[in-house]
Parts: sequence; C-alpha cells; structure tokens
Amino acid sequence: MQGQFPQRTPPTATPRAGTPVRCLWRILPPVRRAAGWLATASLASGLAWGQSLPSGPRVESAPASAAMPDDAASRTLLEMRAAFQRGDAARLAQRLAQLQGHPLEPLAAYWTLRARLEQATTEEIRAFLARWSGTYWEDRLRNDWLLQLGARGDWATLLAEAAAFRMADDPEVRCWVALARIERADAAPEAVASTVRDDWLGQRQAGAGCAAAARRLIAVGALPAEAAWQRARLAAEAGRSAVAIQAVALLDPAWAALAERALQQPQRYLDDKFTAVRHRTKEVVTLALIRLAAADPEAAAREASHLRWRAQLTAEEQAWVWGAIGKRAAQRLSDQALAYFQHAGNAALPDEWREWHARAALRAGHWAEVRRAIALLSPAKQAEPGWAYWQARALQASGDLADAERARGLLQRIAGPEGFYEQLAAEALGQPVTLPPAPPPPSAEERAAVRAQPGLQRALLAIELGLRSEGVREWHYEVALHTPGGLPERALLAAAQWACERAVWDRCINTSARTRTLVDIGQRYPTPWRELVVPRAHAVGLDPAYVYGLIRQESRFVTDARSHVGAAGLMQLMPATARWTARKLGLDGFEPTRVADPELNVQLGTAYLKFALDDFEGSMALAAAAYNAGPGRARQWRQGPVLEAAVWIENIPFEETRDYVKRVLSNTTVYAAVLSGQPQRLGDRLGRIGPRLATARAPDSELP
Repeated sequence: MQGQFPQRTPPTATPRAGTPVRCLWRILPPVRRAAGWLATASLASGLAWGQSLPSGPRVESAPASAAMPDDAASRTLLEMRAAFQRGDAARLAQRLAQLQGHPLEPLAAYWTLRARLEQATTEEIRAFLARWSGTYWEDRLRNDWLLQLGARGDWATLLAEAAAFRMADDPEVRCWVALARIERADAAPEAVASTVRDDWLGQRQAGAGCAAAARRLIAVGALPAEAAWQRARLAAEAGRSAVAIQAVALLDPAWAALAERALQQPQRYLDDKFTAVRHRTKEVVTLALIRLAAADPEAAAREASHLRWRAQLTAEEQAWVWGAIGKRAAQRLSDQALAYFQHAGNAALPDEWREWHARAALRAGHWAEVRRAIALLSPAKQAEPGWAYWQARALQASGDLADAERARGLLQRIAGPEGFYEQLAAEALGQPVTLPPAPPPPSAEERAAVRAQPGLQRALLAIELGLRSEGVREWHYEVALHTPGGLPERALLAAAQWACERAVWDRCINTSARTRTLVDIGQRYPTPWRELVVPRAHAVGLDPAYVYGLIRQESRFVTDARSHVGAAGLMQLMPATARWTARKLGLDGFEPTRVADPELNVQLGTAYLKFALDDFEGSMALAAAAYNAGPGRARQWRQGPVLEAAVWIENIPFEETRDYVKRVLSNTTVYAAVLSGQPQRLGDRLGRIGPRLATARAPDSELP
C-alpha cells in the first residue's frame, strides 16, 4: 500500500484436525501464555509447554521472545543479566534469592558466582557444580574455572575437573590440560605437542594457555621454533599484531620490539639500511613483507624481488611471502595473482592462501592451475563440497576419459538437494533439485521424551523472556554437546518440531539441520509469515522463494534479530536503507523504531531487494551481494572478465558475502521446490556475470 504504513493484522489459518504441525506452512495467531509462576511452574515440574495451552497444535506468528510474561521473576532475571554485564556482583547476590525454585535459577546462580569467580572458594564452586550437575550452566562454570586454574598453575585441580568437562570444546582448556600433564609428568611433551600446535596455530587471539604450553614445548624441544614463526606469519597477514608479537616473544622477549616495529611500519623497516645486518633479520623481514602484502601486494612484490631479500631469505620464507602476496592480490581480483603464486611453487602454505590460489585460477579460466592449486590443499579441505566440485570441473576440462570418470565420482559423492555446490553437482549429473520424502513425524513418545528435558525447557523459557543468547547456548548444548555425539536423529526431529511449534524458528532450522539421514525439509525450510511474504513479493515483482531464501539466511525468521551493526528484523534492514526505501516508496511518517515490525520490515525489505535486483539487471547473485555488502562493492567486483556466476561468487573477496550469496541462492532453489512442488535448478538462477553492458541503463547512484 503506497503512501501509508500498513496496519498490523497478523494472518491466521487453522490446521486440519489431526494434522501434525511439522511443515508449518500456515501461521496461527499468537497464544497468550499464562504469566508468572503458573507459566514457569509447568516447566519446573517437567510438563511440556503445550500442556498449559489450549488443545491442538498451535503456532505463533512471531518468535516466543515477542510474548514476554510481565511478572516479577521475569523482571528480576532481566535485571540480573544487566548487572552481570556490568560486573555488579553485589546486585546479583541481592537478587538471587528472589529466583529460588524458578526454572532459570541455574542461570541466575551462574551469573552470581561467575561475577566473583576469582574470589570464590573451591568449596563454593564445587557446591555450585554439584547442585546444578548435568546442566549447561554447570559445564559453563567449569569451563570458566578451568581457565582460572590453568592461569594459577593449579595442575592437580585442573586435571581432576577437566575430566568432568563435557563440552571439551575450548582450545585454551586443552592447552592448559596439556601443560598440566607435562608439569605433573602424566605425559611426555612429545605426546601432546601435536594437539597444542594445532590449537595454538588455530587461535585468532593471543590466548594465555596455548602460549604457555607452546613456550614449554619449545623450551624442551618438543615443538620447533618454526611453529612460533609460523604463528607470527599467520597473525601478521591477518593484521593481528599482538598475536604475532606474543609468538615472537616466546622465542626471545628481546625480539618482540623488533617485530613490533616491522609490523607497524613494514616499508620503513625494510628501507632501514641496518635491517639487512641485524640479528634474526630474515625471520622479521619475512613478517614485514607479509604485513606489507596485506596493505599493498604490488609494493610487497617489488620488495620481495630485491636481491638482498632473495639472497637472505630461505626458500620456505620466500614461499610464505609470495603466498601472502598472491592471496592479497587475488582478493583484490588482480590479474597478477597467479604469477605471484607461481613464485611460491608447491610449498606448504595455509589452506586459506591456497584457496585463493585456486580462486585466482578459476577467475583466469586456467583449469590446469585450478587442479594444481586444489591438489596443494590439505586432504580435509579437498574433501569439502566446494573444492570437490571445482576439482571435478577441472578434471572434466582435461578431456581425458579417466579424469572424466574420476570427476563423475566426485560429483556423485557430494550431490544433494541442499547446499550450493551440492546442488550444482546434482545438476552436473543431470539431476534437478527434488525434495526428499519427509520422514515419519515424531511419535507421541518421542515428543514427550524431548519435552521432558529440563535443559530444553529452560532454553525455550529463556528465549521467551528475551534472554535469547543464553537460551540459544543452552539449547545447543542439550542437542549437540550434553550427550557425546549429540541427540539421536529421531530426538533431533522431535526437538526441532517443538521449536517450530513455539515459533523459535532458528532453533527449529538449526536443530533439524543436524540430522544426516532423516531430512525434514519442512523443518529446515519453514515458511512463517507466508500470508505476508508471498503477497509482498508478488506485489513488487519478486520470486517469493528468493525472499524466503534471503530471510532464512538473514535472520532465521527471528523478528527481533538485530546485528552488531544495527540491522534489524526479518530482512535485517540497516536504518539508512530503511529510511531511503521508505522515502522511495513515498511512505509518510516513517519511524525508525518500527523497522523490526514484521509487516513494515518485509514491505521495505522486499522493495529494496527489488530495487537492487533491477539495478543489477536481474542477477540474483549480484543483488544478494549488494544486499549484504552494499551495491558499490558489488559493482566493483563485477568488473573484469565475464564469468559464469559460480566462478564469480567463489571470487567474492569477503568471506561473509561469499558464503551469504551461496546460501541465499541455494535456499532460494529449495524454497522454489517447496512453494511450487516442482523440481528446480540452481543453474537457472545463476547465468553469467561481468561488467555492465554499454546498452544497459546507468546504475542507481543513490541505492544505499
């Protein structure tokens, strides 16, 4: 409706009697839950949520968090979270007693003890762990305590408590445990060196535990000094100077100042006439060249070509330098990237750098080089669907019959109805995307078993109360971590159905997506707000499947989702984008505070997406890239050779946008099959991408 805002009238529909709510094709009006202690008492006694609601399956038109019970306990919980965030231990202690017996008392107790964990006694901590044994919050506090025990060097207590740490997913804890085992002679340094090395090199931050373990291993010769330089190089390339300096300081604290100077002003350091004669020059020069490559790959290439560095640096160090230069040039879509990678030869480089080697070869249409670059990836990386697909394409391009047969085997291994490269592989085998048959719905017994789990009950209640991050963490713990290997598949489907029925769509989707053999497309690709999304999409000339594919990736249908940069609502609109679109539509009285309102959000979001699609001549890939990263970047990235869209997408410089576009388009293909009931092809939505044609209309310079 042009010129005024729509009035919010949630659509309604009634399911057929006896029909299980699984696919959730229709949206029902929200059900008013009993507030206060009546609402939470059913959880505390182990009753399922639905038992306090009217009979029959009910699905809400908004996430559970939209209907917050207005009672004293709820307000106390929210007040306690605010106190925890500001570190107000006294306030937390004052409020804890008010939540005695409440289903979320474990969370409140965690906040209270965690806020003063450094001052807490061992007896207090163990009392908490015993009282809330088996809960996520017990394991969460144990994780926090293990980190403190490591920092204190309390090896005996650390090893005793680590054995009970169920999540076991913190690399810092693993490193502290490795160090404790060495110090207590429970393990030889060589026995833990591989684990410490992998965790240390994989860390993005300067973690104290892995640094301490690495220092000990280097000191006794169980870990080579080259590992520290490798960590410093990785950090230098990524712009994490503090991590690089920490790694260098492990070898010799005196070198840290030199490394800091080289990383802060790499060109000045390289130009210094004394650099070539300093002690440890070649290692620090390598860091400086790698850091320079991140800012200016062409300048770094000129420096790396100088005789003084070629004479001084080892072949391995030169390969790292040229690998960094090649990676950064490839991210800038430079035609020189492949030439830079040639200087690196077949040296062992980080997978991420070799991936950019393969992308540059794809962009150049050099299939033999694509094949060579993929062969230099680790076996695990080569097995990923994306690189298996491109390896198959490279094999097909050779024209050799044996290569063609091998390519077919790779495509058959990864082909499937979900996922960007899985869909492309299926299509390469002549198989359009068809939806798998739904598994039998969860039985009454399976549903009851899942709904009796206190952790899942607490998670849904936390989400309802607006404690979404806390609820999401506990839900994930219950379905994926509490039991080794996670819940069995039938239980996952039952848990996903429960989340769907409560309109907690992100938990519905993510939980169902954990199954491997029992695939319920209705749970993985629900269509909430259908009476809103489909008409709005049609009104502006968009494929509803495209809108659903984008919403699923943007917000997982969480209406109050808000990103760290301020994007809000189902379609994650930025404030400036929402204002521009409202003005473009001629809507009067636009209120930024209403952007998350589902109807307004979808109205503005679909309109903006249509503007972007038209501006990019109907290319779904370009429009999705513009939606995520801005139209200016999408226009810049389309310059250069005309490419098949899959190659262009794989060369998007931003990892987030690259993944986003793939997911939106693969989502769209599944939703098209869901909405039409017909087989679909991802390839029909791709085409080719290159510079704007001279005959095309000029781009909209105002499009935000």
